Amino acid sequence: MAEASRILQTTLFPAFSLHLHQHKTRYFHSHSQSHSQTYPSLSLKKLRSVVQCSVSTSETKTQIQEVPWGCDIDSLENAEALQKWLSDSGLPPQKMAIDKVDVGERGLVALKNIRKGEKLLFVPPSLFITADSEWSSPEAGKVLRQYSVPDWPLLATYLISEASFGNSSRWGNYISALPRQPYSLLYWTRAELDRYLEASQIRQRAIERVTNVIGTYNDLRLRIFSKYPDLFPEEVFNMETFRWSFGILFSRLVRLPSMDEKVALVPWADMLNHSCEVETFLDYDKSSQGVVFTTDRAYQPGEQVFISYGRKSNGELLLSYGFVPKEGTNPSDSAELPLSLKKSDKCYKEKLEALRKHGLSA
Repeated sequence: MAEASRILQTTLFPAFSLHLHQHKTRYFHSHSQSHSQTYPSLSLKKLRSVVQCSVSTSETKTQIQEVPWGCDIDSLENAEALQKWLSDSGLPPQKMAIDKVDVGERGLVALKNIRKGEKLLFVPPSLFITADSEWSSPEAGKVLRQYSVPDWPLLATYLISEASFGNSSRWGNYISALPRQPYSLLYWTRAELDRYLEASQIRQRAIERVTNVIGTYNDLRLRIFSKYPDLFPEEVFNMETFRWSFGILFSRLVRLPSMDEKVALVPWADMLNHSCEVETFLDYDKSSQGVVFTTDRAYQPGEQVFISYGRKSNGELLLSYGFVPKEGTNPSDSAELPLSLKKSDKCYKEKLEALRKHGLSA
């Protein structure tokens, strides 16, 4: 989960500085083998109240190289190790655990009775991944900061770098529990975007998002990675790993209003799935010094616990998180209707005023 819809093209395409100091070589952990898999033209998995979408990436049918880390999107194989690592790293005892669920493949399920109005999670800042997080390769982080790389591409690069270190990275257990291929429109071909989003207002935004991610990777590769191949080897930092890291960021990054809108990956909290029926959101709680949410309903043991990803239309949910709620279940669903007025119109002022009265613009 994440709140990623506010990303701007200018955030992805930085004006990098061209001045760098000498750097030291670091040795990264290589993976013994990678796996490839052919993905179908379109795979829509219908769940009880959500449809999640996963398709292939390129213009033509091709084999997609899976990243050599993470797990299957519905796998619990690394869940126990993740929970143990979180507990050992300062996460307080929880009333929830990761389990397979009907809505969202994996989610957090109540272990005990949870009251309405109860605060949950309490994930401390020491477990946040932010633009200020310490790198396993300090030289790589130093280079990106010297180039003034903005937060989003910096975090995307950081995730790949830490993943390449495997269990040597502090985040190894977290990355191992992330999906190897997140649900994301970044994995759709242009033909699939044109076909399946033909009448949707999201189509153009999806095309722009895919283009921006590809452009961001190419910009980083030309300006930085090619100059420092020892720090950013192409077998680790490539288009497929960037597609993965941006897919993770779009679907899991959260914006924390009480921390001056800081964006962060918050392990454990990002296992919570969205429901259109709840009105509770993640935020940093200054009194408990952790990320929390307050339940707006009670949960019995075994029930999946939900938060809201925001009041978003089905198209916005698909764009950022790769799923749409079951038809008719999203009270925030909407459709954009483009309007235009000609200034030569005799009633231009009156029509413009009528639109403004209803909160519309032309």
